[in-house]
Amino acid sequence: MEDARDEIKTAEIKRVDLDDVLVNELGQFGPFQLRYMVLVSIPLIMSAFMSEYIFSAAAIPHRCRVPECGEDSKLVRFDPDWLTNAMPERTSTSTCSRYRPRDISVNGSLDYCPADLFDSSVTVECDSYVYARDNSVVYEFDLGCQEFMRVLAGTLNSVGTLLVLPITGYVSDRFGRRVALIISVFNLALIGLIRAFSVNYNMYLALQILQTTLGAGTFSSAYIFAAELVGPKWRVLASATATSTFALGQVILGGVAWLIQPWRYMIMALHIPCFLIISYYWILSESIRWLLSKQRFEEARTVLENIARVNKTQISEKSMQGLMMPPAVTAESVKESKDGLLKTIFKSKILLRRVCTTPVWWITTTFVYYGLSINSTSLSDTIYLNFILTVAIEIPGFYTAVFILDRIGRKPTLSAGFFFSAACNIAFVFIPSDLSVARLVVYLAGKFGISLVFTSLYLYTSELYPTEFRHTLLAFSSMIGRIGSITAPLTPVLMDYWHGIPSMLFGGMAILSGLLILTQPETLGTKMPDTLADAEAIGRDKK
Repeated sequence: MEDARDEIKTAEIKRVDLDDVLVNELGQFGPFQLRYMVLVSIPLIMSAFMSEYIFSAAAIPHRCRVPECGEDSKLVRFDPDWLTNAMPERTSTSTCSRYRPRDISVNGSLDYCPADLFDSSVTVECDSYVYARDNSVVYEFDLGCQEFMRVLAGTLNSVGTLLVLPITGYVSDRFGRRVALIISVFNLALIGLIRAFSVNYNMYLALQILQTTLGAGTFSSAYIFAAELVGPKWRVLASATATSTFALGQVILGGVAWLIQPWRYMIMALHIPCFLIISYYWILSESIRWLLSKQRFEEARTVLENIARVNKTQISEKSMQGLMMPPAVTAESVKESKDGLLKTIFKSKILLRRVCTTPVWWITTTFVYYGLSINSTSLSDTIYLNFILTVAIEIPGFYTAVFILDRIGRKPTLSAGFFFSAACNIAFVFIPSDLSVARLVVYLAGKFGISLVFTSLYLYTSELYPTEFRHTLLAFSSMIGRIGSITAPLTPVLMDYWHGIPSMLFGGMAILSGLLILTQPETLGTKMPDTLADAEAIGRDKK
């Protein structure tokens, strides 16, 4: 009889969704969620420190060393009065050639070096260099006139962020969000600290790609904590706050690099505090959604009761049991799709067009976003302030997207952001170099536009694909988009041919993506598509 009653009670309990419990009982954003947002904001800030190569491998003005004039080290006076006697007049901050020395026994000095010592009709390549500063690996490892080798640090950094995706995803899904976060930050800190003691440039590069491959999961792991615990009403705002916190980390990075200019000490100052995140194993509770998905119900119950206590709310026993109920096994859930993803894509012209279009948006966004951050250091001599301003402008860009996405729609927001950034980048090319304030304002406006796009792109891409394939195709678009971040560090090299090439590339790509946005339907006011038919129906006229 008792067993029969229990079965009836169990039958009355329906499986409930965590979002419903957050909305109706626990609270969508209470003190518990606020505390977690503050906690995860610290690793979100630290995840920006992997971009320190912008300063540790920064370009330094350099020229040929002239031993005939008494120059016997890499750090002597950079612009002596006699310099044009020994080499052609420099048209940029660096030069890679000098006049051939005459075969005479007389030498000059650091104070006096006559033109008679050199044959100005013949130039030869430098065999050693003098640098304007010593706070970069360019000086430390003597990389003068090896611009491709210098920017390789940024390219390998981006390659590592691509390689980390499957690693972090496996650790996060297998061992939990908290473990993935702690391991990522620990790797970030340990390998970053070791890199501060690099004895040659090959070691520096190897540790660069190793650090991002094993530590770049810091952002995604912390981002999941921020997004999974708040209710639906606060999710977009939590997302913008997480990306804004990353931008704040970049501001801190620029400030530390400004204050601590020896590159080895700068790297140590950034990464040593990261070891404190190990304490999160005892401070931070595991993601409630992950615990429920793994059916670790006792641990989930403890966390849910803690949320209710901190938020001063209650969760009913019926809701608690509904959350603990394993998902029902149905014939539909057991049956696997016969066609598979690839066959489905090629059978649906609409889906195929979207799969070919969305990665282009992602490539453009990462290319322009990271390209503007990297090239900001060449705006003027105040490279640190330029970088700080360029990354700080992202914060209003992120929140502007939150404000207008649900008001004017996804397509107008994204397309306008691309076109605005393109206009600013193209206009920047034609502003005279002596109008430094105008150049800076237009440059920052271009970064504002692409930052607005960056936040909006996650939402719009996910709304175009059906639930069955959403995560896979969003990840595919993001992964292909890494092509942009991989090539962005190479753009400063192009300025040796013409100063406007990087900005024109940014503008051209943004115009292309702005036009491609217009080929897709508006998703504002539509529900997230669950099936392929739902996804194909988006944007069709309702009869």
